[in-house]
Amino acid sequence: MATQPATLSPSSERSFLQRIRSGDAVAHTLTGMAASTILAVTILLAYHLWSGSSLPRSAFGWSFVTGSDWDPVAEKFGALPFIFGTLTTSLLSLLIAVPVGLGAAIFLAELAPRGASDALTFMIELLAAVPSVIYGLLGIFLLVPFLQSTLVPVLVSTLGFLPIFQGQFFGVSVFSAGIILAIMIVPFIISVSREVLLAVPQDQREAALALGSTKWESTWKIVVPYAMRGIMGSVFLALARALGETMAVTMVIGNKPQIATSLLAPGYSIAAVIANEFAEATGNMHQQVLIELGLVLFALTVLINGAARLLILSTKAGGK
Repeated sequence: MATQPATLSPSSERSFLQRIRSGDAVAHTLTGMAASTILAVTILLAYHLWSGSSLPRSAFGWSFVTGSDWDPVAEKFGALPFIFGTLTTSLLSLLIAVPVGLGAAIFLAELAPRGASDALTFMIELLAAVPSVIYGLLGIFLLVPFLQSTLVPVLVSTLGFLPIFQGQFFGVSVFSAGIILAIMIVPFIISVSREVLLAVPQDQREAALALGSTKWESTWKIVVPYAMRGIMGSVFLALARALGETMAVTMVIGNKPQIATSLLAPGYSIAAVIANEFAEATGNMHQQVLIELGLVLFALTVLINGAARLLILSTKAGGK
């Protein structure tokens, strides 16, 4: 028995036409295409990084990630010093930027007058838009001389027994790169954390004050825990910026592929070595090694952001 072709009922046709006229179907299609574009760009990026690094992957394997030699002439390559420099500078910048950024965000959202808060927030957002090369110049001409003349001698005289503050300091170093990165990511933490704190319902503050809490107690014990997931999101957003920063770090880190226990020693980062050597890479192996470094940085970013997402989800689940 032959089956009849499926047809739309008059009511279904009218519903579809009404959706077209109201723009629902068009908006659904366009926004779906926009979301798919993000996924497609990510997949294409990972594919080209993977396919463009076939030579070093077949030649070195996992020893590329664990090796420390970097000799383009002899074609001996190891990424460990660059991974170490990238992670060290990023973590150091977070150690400095998170307390400063969170404290500033709390002041702007909870304690400062609204007019002053809006004016300072506008200036902070301007700092977030400053090109990284400008921060690099500030690091060379202002930060490095200040560290050499003032801060590092104090740290060496008081904390010199620690391995991280031992050795000669020549200005450009992992320590300098960490501080300049902290200056760069602080505006992101402040701006996002302030908006998250302002989004906390006013009822939370009023309930705490009604129970006898001071303004600071209600802020620290009620408002900040309520907004903690958003604050953590701002921190990991800043970490992603720190991991991929190129110009400012290149100008102050020293660009020396080594693993040193002291923060005062020069170092190197993944983004910096790609920027410095890609244009001058002569052979296919050297070029593809730099592309594989980009793949390693991409993988680090994915892993760290994935861990951040899991941390936020576990915090959310624990709060229920």
